[in-house]
Amino acid sequence: MNESQQHWDKVYSEKAPTEVSWYEPMPQISLELIRSCGISKDAAIIDIGGGDSFLAEFLVSLGYTDVTVVDISSKAIERAKERMCEKADEVKWIIADASKFEPEKIYDLWHDRAAFHFLNDDDQKNDYLERVQKAVKPGGYVIMGTFSDKGPEKCSGLAVQRYSVNDICQFFEKEFSMLNGKNVDHQTPSGGTQNFTFCSFQKKK
Repeated sequence: MNESQQHWDKVYSEKAPTEVSWYEPMPQISLELIRSCGISKDAAIIDIGGGDSFLAEFLVSLGYTDVTVVDISSKAIERAKERMCEKADEVKWIIADASKFEPEKIYDLWHDRAAFHFLNDDDQKNDYLERVQKAVKPGGYVIMGTFSDKGPEKCSGLAVQRYSVNDICQFFEKEFSMLNGKNVDHQTPSGGTQNFTFCSFQKKK
């Protein structure tokens, strides 16, 4: 187990789902952006850093049949499985680092809310981009949610990278066309406000 895995397993062991800053009872922005892509219910969707978020649960409930969740923390995935009970069997769960994860197939949609902004090293970012390019089919979609340039500088004791809409667009522009970009406020369980950048892209054919 590497240092990052140890860190996140510790976070998920010590804090309840409603105590982590990224908790949201309904992932409304993500669901809206996924819906706007117009993909079919049998489209292959992958959620990077999904941990014990509620997105996979909502997608399964909405009838999506090919959902994969990748997270560095086995503890996070265990919690999600326990909460979803038998519905967890409808999701493929993968324990892996976002920048080192080797996609096993091609996906119609790649979703990442609050995983990418933990990659502070240029090599990690480039590795991540390479994986996105490899994993998303031509005409497929990418949805990214990161702390904005007005967002926090740290999260869970770790430094993060902050991105404007333009920053994210420049990062993906070589192989992806931007469809949507906006900033939204997220209310944390402790009553604070975090500003996020959300962007959606379509891979060029």
